[in-house]
Amino acid sequence: MVSFPRGPRYRMPWSNYVTPAIRNLVLACTGVFLFQTLLNLFDPLLSYRMTRELGLVPVLVTHALHLWQPVTYLFLHGGLMHLLFNMLFLWMFGVDLERTWGTRRFYNYFFLTGIGAGCIDVLVRTVVDPSGIGSSRIPTIGASGAIYGILLAAAVMFPDRKVWLIPFPVQIPMKIYVLGAGAIEFFSTLGTGGDNVSHIAHLGGMLVGYLYLRRGSWFYRARNGFSDWQRKRARRKFEVYMRKHKEEPPSGPDNWVN
Repeated sequence: MVSFPRGPRYRMPWSNYVTPAIRNLVLACTGVFLFQTLLNLFDPLLSYRMTRELGLVPVLVTHALHLWQPVTYLFLHGGLMHLLFNMLFLWMFGVDLERTWGTRRFYNYFFLTGIGAGCIDVLVRTVVDPSGIGSSRIPTIGASGAIYGILLAAAVMFPDRKVWLIPFPVQIPMKIYVLGAGAIEFFSTLGTGGDNVSHIAHLGGMLVGYLYLRRGSWFYRARNGFSDWQRKRARRKFEVYMRKHKEEPPSGPDNWVN
């Protein structure tokens, strides 16, 4: 029997393309969407109830105290294209942010902007429909509020980076791209026709992200104050540990063994 030498095996370095937080968020949103789809196939009524309970319904948040909804609505999506575009933008603009900030801070920023966008959406729709018989009863779903916050952070961190203006073969700076996206969302809120898109949540995510990143703002001072407190706490623990073990003899043998 003749044996042939095997060539070298190559493994795709996925870590170069997908960071941990992005991977986990995409998997979570995709898993929830698959569950939504299967549930809608077998029991549409139960699927509707799931959307009402886990989506963002202002009247339920303010009157029934469904306080989990500003978190859970981020993981529900209204269709395959809704999910694909949200996850695409999350990956495109979030990977470099996570590499720059670290996974923990990226998670904090994602949920802060997403929850903040949801709270602003609840506030605005409650003011517009205080009786809770109109728009306050319509559920909002999707991670778009957090993703618009990520877009703003990308413009702040990488303002001159070139991005493609899909579907046109044109590249423009990140700051111009995000400024245009924000302007479109703002003028869309002034339209009279309904397009089933929560432009208020999109603008809310950008607003919360701006307040978080803007130097001198309350969010900025609170974030830095919490980071300083963590560093001081860690330093105090280290100093206590060193004082406690300063006079203790070494736990192992004093000689090197070769």
